[in-house]
Amino acid sequence: MDIEHLDPAGMARNPAFSQAVAVTGAEKLIFVGGQNGLKADGTMAGDTMREQSAQALRNVLTALEAAGASQENVTRLGIYMVQGQDAREGFAAAQEVWGRLATAITGFFVAGLARPDALVEIEATAVL
Repeated sequence: MDIEHLDPAGMARNPAFSQAVAVTGAEKLIFVGGQNGLKADGTMAGDTMREQSAQALRNVLTALEAAGASQENVTRLGIYMVQGQDAREGFAAAQEVWGRLATAITGFFVAGLARPDALVEIEATAVL
């Protein structure tokens, strides 16, 4: 299986993400459901976008590891942020936890999330 990160000519380039990801070959797909900033003890990892984003990303990494995958296998992230939050704080947390996020990313601003104190929720798709 090959994962190819694509930044085609004629499209804006951004060091934070790839425009698309192509997957070829026999593969195992992993879909990580929306993760927010909950710690293992069920408490929220703080009340800021940065704290919650960092924990949400650690949760995604933990779920990937359970499936035998890692950050390098992620082909797409969907990031849902509560309206009014600063996406740059989430990106700063991502750089701390993941380093460079070289994958396809879609960000959404939403009115709220299922857990009222959650500021961000992150889902991932990975391929092995």
